[in-house]
Amino acid sequence: MNLDKYIDEAMKLDASDVHLIPGNKPMLRIARDLVPVQGSKILTPDDMFEMYDYLVKGNVDKDDVFNQTRRLDMSYVYKDIRLRVNISLSDEVPIVTMRLIKNELPTYESLGVPDIVRRMTYQPQGLILVTGKTNSGKTTTLNALINYINENQNKKILTLENPVEYKHHSKKSLIVQKEVGRGRDSLTFSDGVKNSLREDCDILVIGEIRDKVTMEAAIEMAESGHLVIGTLHTKSCAETIDRMINFYEVRDQASIKYLLSALLKLVVSQRLLKGTDGKLVLVPEVMVVDNIVAGIIRKEKLSVSEIEDAIQSNLEKGSIGLINSLAELFVDDRITLEQAKAQIEEKNIETLNRTIMQLKIKKGK
Repeated sequence: MNLDKYIDEAMKLDASDVHLIPGNKPMLRIARDLVPVQGSKILTPDDMFEMYDYLVKGNVDKDDVFNQTRRLDMSYVYKDIRLRVNISLSDEVPIVTMRLIKNELPTYESLGVPDIVRRMTYQPQGLILVTGKTNSGKTTTLNALINYINENQNKKILTLENPVEYKHHSKKSLIVQKEVGRGRDSLTFSDGVKNSLREDCDILVIGEIRDKVTMEAAIEMAESGHLVIGTLHTKSCAETIDRMINFYEVRDQASIKYLLSALLKLVVSQRLLKGTDGKLVLVPEVMVVDNIVAGIIRKEKLSVSEIEDAIQSNLEKGSIGLINSLAELFVDDRITLEQAKAQIEEKNIETLNRTIMQLKIKKGK
């Protein structure tokens, strides 16, 4: 069982993930491509059970969670590198997926996160959401923002994560990180949020808002005068609003729309594409919640196209439409036209072409 050897190889090749599945060679995810570990053998079921024992190390709580839920999320430290580990089952044999967490956290600028997102962290209260599908870089963006606040503001920051990925150390801010899960610092995200009201924090970071209970607790926290930053698994700003409203029964949706329109400050939805240079490129969509967007949220029937139009017409306040992001990246030669078109619906292709022409004229290209 050569787990550490596989991690060494992943570090050397700057891989983001290690996939360990019986019947296959160990595979590395390098800039979206899957590459086998050189010189490795095909993994057997016995290898996988040995790997499970090695990672769990006899921890009764972890073993119980895995046996009851058939899955386990945990962290693992190797040579000062932290890894986010997921263990699940396939054909009754453990399979392991590991995400490498780089020690040196990139800055929000180097990630390509728009500056409006940083500026919004100075809000005294409200709700900021970082959204995107799995593997869209949400956690990295979230931690880059935490690091920025930690270096530049005098606040108490409390984070709830499952598992803790980047380990922050107090700088200008006081920072407390809590791992969520059985046998850890907080049983559930919602429990952690509720308790944070008693912990005198200024900024609460919720690693994932995945249900109504956590959503309600986050809203209560924002209402009580705190800044709450959280993530959701949604692919656009409009879908994020829709998802949050649909956590609630129809009879409760009018009141939650009113609360969201008052408390929500900004939503950033991000995607990662493989750029023309082979590196991953961040494609952001940003919605600054002004009076127009707030009015759309409060309407009886939520209109996705109205939200998209509001983002497009609110560029001077910091909003960024998905089409604008794609056009900018294409004009700057960072992605191909085919990639840009693949990210939008057919009906928006003409708008994309028009935006590209306008940008080329503006940049003199």
